[in-house]
Amino acid sequence: QVQLVESGGGLVQAGGSLRLSCAASGRTFSNYAMGWFRQAPGKEREFVASISWNGGTTYYADSVKGRFTISRRNAKNTVYLQMNSLKPEDTAVYYCAANVLVRLDPRHVSSWSNGYWGQGTQVTVSS
Repeated sequence: QVQLVESGGGLVQAGGSLRLSCAASGRTFSNYAMGWFRQAPGKEREFVASISWNGGTTYYADSVKGRFTISRRNAKNTVYLQMNSLKPEDTAVYYCAANVLVRLDPRHVSSWSNGYWGQGTQVTVSS
C-alpha cells in the first residue's frame, strides 16, 4: 500500500503561482512513477504531468506545457507540481497518483487506474 497526501492548493489570482506537494508513505517511493491529474466540476479527470521513478522522464499535458513543472525528491518521498502563470481554466481538484508503469503510457488516465491516489487538493484561480 502507498498512502498519498496532497497539499498546497488554494485560491490565487490569474497569473499567480502555486506549488503542490504530494507526500507518500508506505512502500518504497522510488519504485513508482508519479503523476498529477485534475478534475474540474462536470468534467472528466485529466492528465496534467508525470515523472518517472528516477525523475529522468517527464510528460506534460499540452495545456500546461511551459507553465507547470513536475519534480520529485525520493529522499523526501515527495513529488511536486510547480504551477506558474495560472489561468482560471486551471481551476480544479488536483490529485497525485503513484503506479508502476510497465509498457503503459503515463499520459493516459487509465494507465493509473490500478495505482494509488490521493484525496486531492483544490486549486481555484480567479480572473
